Amino acid sequence: MDLQSTLKKAIQAAIKSAFDLTVEAVLFELPKDPTHGDLATPIAFSLAKPLSQAPKQIAEAIVAHLPSNDILESVSVAGPGFINFTFKKTTQTDVITHILEDFKTFSESGVGQHQKVLLEFVSVNPTGVMHIGHARGAASGDTLARLLRKNGYDVLTEYYVNDAGNQMDKLAESLYARYLEAAGKPSVFPEDGYHGEDITAFGNALFNKHGLTYIDHPEALTVFKKEGLEHLLLEIKNDLASARVRFDSYYHESSLYASGAVEEVLKRLKASGQTYTEDGALYLKTSAYGDEKDRVLVKSNGDYTYILPDIAYHEQKIKRGYHTLIDILGTDHHGYVARLKASLHILGYQDVLEVILLQMVRVIEDGVEIKMSKRSGQALALKDLIEDVGPDPIRYFFAARSLNSHMDLDIELARKQKNDNPVYYVQYAYARIQALFEKATHLNQAFDPTLKTFTTLENPLINDLLNHLRQYPDTLKKAALSKEIHKVPKYLHDLAGLFHKWYSAESFLTGEPRYISERLSVLKALEKVLEDGFELIGIEAKRVM
Repeated sequence: MDLQSTLKKAIQAAIKSAFDLTVEAVLFELPKDPTHGDLATPIAFSLAKPLSQAPKQIAEAIVAHLPSNDILESVSVAGPGFINFTFKKTTQTDVITHILEDFKTFSESGVGQHQKVLLEFVSVNPTGVMHIGHARGAASGDTLARLLRKNGYDVLTEYYVNDAGNQMDKLAESLYARYLEAAGKPSVFPEDGYHGEDITAFGNALFNKHGLTYIDHPEALTVFKKEGLEHLLLEIKNDLASARVRFDSYYHESSLYASGAVEEVLKRLKASGQTYTEDGALYLKTSAYGDEKDRVLVKSNGDYTYILPDIAYHEQKIKRGYHTLIDILGTDHHGYVARLKASLHILGYQDVLEVILLQMVRVIEDGVEIKMSKRSGQALALKDLIEDVGPDPIRYFFAARSLNSHMDLDIELARKQKNDNPVYYVQYAYARIQALFEKATHLNQAFDPTLKTFTTLENPLINDLLNHLRQYPDTLKKAALSKEIHKVPKYLHDLAGLFHKWYSAESFLTGEPRYISERLSVLKALEKVLEDGFELIGIEAKRVM
């Protein structure tokens, strides 16, 4: 029996009886004060508006109409309208068997209902290495994709390759200048060119590959643009892989022009009656749809602004069957959001795009901000950071903070192999569990999958632990619905804390076989939840630390 599912059905029945109202979503949380009970629901607050009643009044009516059951010891209304539940001790341990017998059903809410979502993130211009700012978007976007899939969404992760703009011309010119330098020929480095060591190194590699072939060659820039794109995109993919980030799709901007999608969108925008010409430039009336001002689509010299292919790209996402679009962008794109949404609105697409703005990251070492890579003298590269502290702290630390908040990444803390390092703290809980299983094997004790009832789990710390385990699926569901990935590492950190307290307070492997076997079952349930949570945020489940 799943206590939470049983309780949810009872609450739904009470709401139907009291208000003749059908409610699908019933969320639970742990009471802030453990003495108030084992579980609480804020359902009355969400019903206040549709019922035009005070939450406390609604909560009291729900409690009065709860059907009789044999799982609850007591029910009470607390504060302005929370409903607190205390379970009978004989039914507290159901979460153990639910996790062990059918973890998939236990942990997967299915709230996404196979809704097709296209999640775009990172999309760094292929003109250099990924730096620490990109790392947060990469880790956060990948974690969000895993979380959404876990909750039943059909997610495609996509990287938009900006390979058709002026920046690619600058890349080709920069590589050609470095190629000429490697050949010992006079060169003029382009204004606003790319000065990174990686560009210099690849310019040298192009000379080693081609020799003098492309000196003053008419196709030199075309060739170097193509080879530069291939090389740098491969470097980006390698950097992403080192952070355990994988994309389902790489969509090239150039394909929008090749397919005629950009021209088609421009034609339809003109036909919409929402464009006008001023000083030779073509404007789109985005201000009529929430933007702060109208935007230029085509400059007076005939060049397209970057918003036009972006509109075409987002329409292509929709045409591929994805009517929920999520973009993770840096805060420097704040003004871009309204104009893109307005443009899509003009094309007939409303409420399809959600933009998550990612705040800046500072890297701190010895109390001082690190702005430059020791290797290249430029912005701190992701590969340098991974080599220094490994992928686990990067994945965990970035997932653990709300995406819309600034964060400081403490390198010293990330390196620590101590409990004040939060990723170490949660991984150490898993390693301790593995050590207990190994010791149990040496003592000829083994986890018994047939164990269904529990009679020796009387320590209040175990009760807190079981209540927290019961919250895992609701935590994932809430995190997916709100796109708040930081709820997952917080849950894991709290779970690890409850386990560490229990570990310090009680013996696991001494006493009667029944006593030991029941604790091994709790440990096995903990192991499953920790492994699943680690997979969601992309960190390793370490057996030994």
